[in-house]
Amino acid sequence: MNDKITVSTLKRLKKDGIKITALTAYDYPTARILDECGVHFILVGDSLGMAVLGYESTIPVTMDDMVHHTKAVTKAAKNAFVVADMPFMSYNISKEDALKNAARLLAEGGAQAVKLEGGIEIAETVKAIVNAGIPVVGHIGLTPQSVNQLGGYKVQGKDDKAASKLKSDAKSLEDAGICALVLECVPMDLAKEITESLSIPTIGIGAGQYCDGQILVLHDMLGLTQGHKPKFVKQYANISQIIKDAVGSYIADVQSQSFPTEEYSFANRKSDGK
Repeated sequence: MNDKITVSTLKRLKKDGIKITALTAYDYPTARILDECGVHFILVGDSLGMAVLGYESTIPVTMDDMVHHTKAVTKAAKNAFVVADMPFMSYNISKEDALKNAARLLAEGGAQAVKLEGGIEIAETVKAIVNAGIPVVGHIGLTPQSVNQLGGYKVQGKDDKAASKLKSDAKSLEDAGICALVLECVPMDLAKEITESLSIPTIGIGAGQYCDGQILVLHDMLGLTQGHKPKFVKQYANISQIIKDAVGSYIADVQSQSFPTEEYSFANRKSDGK
């Protein structure tokens, strides 16, 4: 991949039937690796609250947190499309607040787009941000910022009424001008129906194979996350165990004095030519 991914690229990938690959990143070295691998779309998610800041949910994550981590990621991502989450209550109070906060993620953080959670109820806010020249990615289904209202981390849209609401949400967000839509924890037949009804790409997480692309939290798929693993997560490596093995070897080497050897040390200094 030699060209910077843009909104137009994402639309073309959908049109051409090429699946979009997306992962989260929260720091420079991780984003550099993902970019070098050819990932299309990097999300600086407010999932950083749980993945790297030790919070129990995304709700405590602040705008300053998001700007700080987005700035690190965008310095590394030469090709990938970088999207930054707008955190809890950063776009709900007023359109003015939403515009100011969205602008920070682009101007200070260097993101190419922002992501908002919600459906019809935030469509006018989305429209205002888009009209200001800021690309927006939508996010419906399981929306973690509303987890208390949703009654926990549950699959959404399982009955006809709930499915109808999600379809209406998707359409209203497309009409408001979003450039892509994340579908989280949605039955795959519903995700397929929504995907086929939209001209913009859908990115699934726990929404089945019919979305235009897929995203996972990097820390989940690498085995760095502790505790419960969601059903939709495929773990591709156990980096946690690799780190534990390496650190264990380091501790053993230091305590046995087998590290550092001369190979990892500098030669003795010369003393006054004597």
